[in-house]
Amino acid sequence: VQLQAFGGGLVQAGGSLRLFCKDPRIILSVFRSYDWGWYRQAPGKQRELVATITNDGRNLYEDFVKGRFAISRDNAKKLVYLQMNSLKPEDTAVYYCNAYRGGNFIYNWGQGTLVTVSS
Repeated sequence: VQLQAFGGGLVQAGGSLRLFCKDPRIILSVFRSYDWGWYRQAPGKQRELVATITNDGRNLYEDFVKGRFAISRDNAKKLVYLQMNSLKPEDTAVYYCNAYRGGNFIYNWGQGTLVTVSS
């Protein structure tokens, strides 16, 4: 089972994008029970964590996106968002989302969505 990630594109440095991901088959109670995270993988680099939103609503960010990115979830729509502001060329990567519980990822990694930030 794979998640679908959307919202990537080409943007100039300083611009904004909003990503979202969904599993159209997930039931609400299961969606709400998971922690969700956004990850990214730049060319030639390993996949890295960007932000996490826990099932009790805490938001956690890696230092390189603090103050610029915001993760959120809409439990009613079963969507997870990543609002990205003040984008930098080094934010260029394929962005993925995944869910986890008990320290284990729930989904196989999908295709992600490509974000390209031009200088």
